[in-house]
Amino acid sequence: MSEPASASPRTAWLAASVTITAAIAVAGIVIGFAVLPFSRGAGSSESLWGAICTAAGLLRQAPASEPVARADYPTTRVEVVPQMLNGASAQSVGRGATLALRCTMCHGARGLSEANSPNLAGQYPISIYKQLADFRTGARTSAIMAPLVADLSDEDMRDLAAYYAYLPRASDRPATPDAPPRIVESGAPLRGIAPCGACHGAIGGKAGAAWLEGQPVVYLSTQLRAFASGERRNDIGEQMRNVARRMTPEEVEAASKYYADRP
Repeated sequence: MSEPASASPRTAWLAASVTITAAIAVAGIVIGFAVLPFSRGAGSSESLWGAICTAAGLLRQAPASEPVARADYPTTRVEVVPQMLNGASAQSVGRGATLALRCTMCHGARGLSEANSPNLAGQYPISIYKQLADFRTGARTSAIMAPLVADLSDEDMRDLAAYYAYLPRASDRPATPDAPPRIVESGAPLRGIAPCGACHGAIGGKAGAAWLEGQPVVYLSTQLRAFASGERRNDIGEQMRNVARRMTPEEVEAASKYYADRP
């Protein structure tokens, strides 16, 4: 009998290919599960699978420090929480009354203005404190307020807020039976405008949002236009700027008049 023929070249090539493929797979496993995790450092919080996917190009590795976009103008530094300034003491109210003597020319002796300045009597203490802090840091600008608050300490601002919040919201303005305008009651959902009462309501008010009833109509309309133009920009999260810039001039006047006419 004759001896078997030697293996064909094709069979030898197939065996070599399988051997090379297996070697590559083993090397990949060793690198992925042994070398790569140690090369990333013991303190790395990235998962093993994430490291493997990143090395394979399946995930983009974020830079060590992403650039943070910051406004090129002062913004509010006040973090508003519902518990702020609750339970002010009599001493705090008394100190605030003394400090408020410098404020009477614009805001009135009892917090009720006769100069188209905002009425502060009965205003939420959070709102008063925030505005004072923003005037002091420059987040809200005013040639009149800036020098008056420049030397106020944090305790001074809290005392002023406690005093004005303590004053009654006295008003001789009769209640008007007029229904609120649509922009106040329902907003304009198709333009992304929430109802004014969603933040400034008497019951469901948002922490930090001011009490608007009885404020001078000139003051209210001026502030809305300032928010719309970006001249005033101390609102947290730009919510007032986003609303005001979408309101029509007629809606600005209607909302201002409605709140000014409320007792």
